[in-house]
Amino acid sequence: MTETTGNYTVLARRFRPQAFDEVIGQEHVAQALKNAIKAGRVAHAYLFTGARGVGKTSTARILAKTLNCPNSHEGNPCNKCEICLGISEGRDVDILEIDGASNRGIDDIRMLRANVNVKSMRTKYKIYIIDEVHMLTKEAFNALLKTLEEPPPGVKFIFCTTEPQKLPDTILSRCQRFDFSTIETDNISHRLKQIAKAEGFEVSDDAVSLVARRAAGSMRDSQSLFDQLLAFGGEHITAADVHRLLGTADDERLTTLADALIKRERREVLELLDSALSAGVQLSEFVDQLLNYMRDLMVLASHADAVSLLSVSSSYRSLLQKQAQQWGLRTVVAGLEILAETKSRMFRASHARSLVELALVRMTMLQDLQQMETIINLLQGGKVAPVTLGTGGASPSTEKKNDTADVVPANIAPPDTVPVEEALVEVLPTEEALAEAVSAEAVPNVVEAPPISEEEVRQESVSVPETPPVVEDQVPEIVQLEEQQLTAVQNVEEGPELSVVSQEEATETAVTREIETSAPFVADNLEPSQSSEPAPAAEPETVLEVTPGSEPDIFSQLVSAPEVKGLPQLKSLSGLAISGPNRLDLIYPAKYDFLRQSLSRQDSVVLIQETLSRITGQDIRIDFQPSQDTETSGDETAISKAPRPKAPALRPVAVDLSNIEDEFVKAAVQIFGSTSINVQKMLSDS
Repeated sequence: MTETTGNYTVLARRFRPQAFDEVIGQEHVAQALKNAIKAGRVAHAYLFTGARGVGKTSTARILAKTLNCPNSHEGNPCNKCEICLGISEGRDVDILEIDGASNRGIDDIRMLRANVNVKSMRTKYKIYIIDEVHMLTKEAFNALLKTLEEPPPGVKFIFCTTEPQKLPDTILSRCQRFDFSTIETDNISHRLKQIAKAEGFEVSDDAVSLVARRAAGSMRDSQSLFDQLLAFGGEHITAADVHRLLGTADDERLTTLADALIKRERREVLELLDSALSAGVQLSEFVDQLLNYMRDLMVLASHADAVSLLSVSSSYRSLLQKQAQQWGLRTVVAGLEILAETKSRMFRASHARSLVELALVRMTMLQDLQQMETIINLLQGGKVAPVTLGTGGASPSTEKKNDTADVVPANIAPPDTVPVEEALVEVLPTEEALAEAVSAEAVPNVVEAPPISEEEVRQESVSVPETPPVVEDQVPEIVQLEEQQLTAVQNVEEGPELSVVSQEEATETAVTREIETSAPFVADNLEPSQSSEPAPAAEPETVLEVTPGSEPDIFSQLVSAPEVKGLPQLKSLSGLAISGPNRLDLIYPAKYDFLRQSLSRQDSVVLIQETLSRITGQDIRIDFQPSQDTETSGDETAISKAPRPKAPALRPVAVDLSNIEDEFVKAAVQIFGSTSINVQKMLSDS
């Protein structure tokens, strides 16, 4: 062990590299500079950039020694001559090291310009090494430009900086730039072991690894911390000494806490945190360790096995791989985000411990996101049988009729299927969530209902009185079963139970019901010589005719239509009124003119007209009219909007207008159609 003296020199200075071959982790820079020296292609200005403690200034000194050493060999200085020793000790008058942070003004650069033309006293080159050059002012950089572009013979500039982005482009373009990378942990560990051996200390590998990881790629930081550790721990240093010095938790404590988080044991997690703080672990250091630990889990969960660990030693890699697999990548990422957010909030919080405890409890409440994603992918791919949601009355079809058979809609409960394995069901948050996912993804089987018996058909039928044959000249065909309507009859309506019936049975039932509805009206309005034929099938959606008295029904369907959900103002209207053929007026309270303004926009008008056209089956145009009674109360308005009982659907009957002499009656028939006018009665009354 080295004797203690009053002139002690720290390790970072005593074990500084003295040749290019000793520079650790910057082989690419060392090789380039050695080749430039051997080839005689040394530039007049260099820029060394990189993190702190990676060897920028040391490399600049080695370059200065090599350029001026009379005994240099293969691009390396001899480190024995007076020039090399003077440069290493910082006492050579021709090698000027300038601190850019304290000599940053234009006056300092003017002095440099005045001295730059002074020839070197004993060396071949006069070299200016400006450290932290990014601290110079804008004026100082401008004053340096001309000298940097055309320096006198025998003058070299070497700039070192950790923030090259702050340098003007005019400076960057005049320099050859070399980027220094951070040093690998293994290289730092190897160098620290050499130092420990040279100093006569026995340091465990775990302790060296902890110091190397703590340095985060900086050789100088690792040497400074190692110097402090040698003074703290004595001749035999272990990992526990490092943890006590830094206020950090040991690897065993971290892995135990991670196991408790994975098992979601909140009580154990909080107790482990409390015991760690009681043992002298610093809260901020503990959060940093947890962040690195979650980072390591994320790396291993991503199968990046070649990436080094930051939180624990390599001997724990297999354990961390198991934990990463148990937790899943998505859950690990969510936990990492929680810790990162907590770390940023700790700097401005007065109760940092409460924030950390909150973060840990939140991490125990995380769902198993990875397994949930796996289940969803299996369901989407059809690799997992959907869970039974209900039991229908019909049995599954054992034989597929054809490739275009009707399929049960997704909102109908599917028949019995094979349940999902218990292991998958356990990770779902609720049964309702799984049911929703299955109903959206599963394709149920087509079922076939038992055929309808003749007796059931007769019970639903209504005897139709005989009607005279239809006269072709007077009345066109009243009903005709078209091919597309027959297809519509076969479509299955939504309901709790679903069946697929044969085409003949569906046709028979639909025709029977249509005759039941339309026969009384036809019998009352046709001439004795007219006859009826089977009526067409009912349309899937009821179409309201624009006739006097139908306004409330039309308005009720308008405000409840899904197309106009974005127009809640419609519910504040008083109603609507017929103003002419295919024209409707929307009635609004006169004192609420803003309703008209908001609904009169072109996009709103087009949307309302399209909705009304769908409801009525006509090409509707709208206008806005104020209500006559401005004092109508809200209750009265609600009553006027209430839906009224619908009149039985009537089949239109064509009327020969040539027998109507009254022009008013003709106009009424043309406007309102023949379904609500007894033409014979009107003719007899006129």
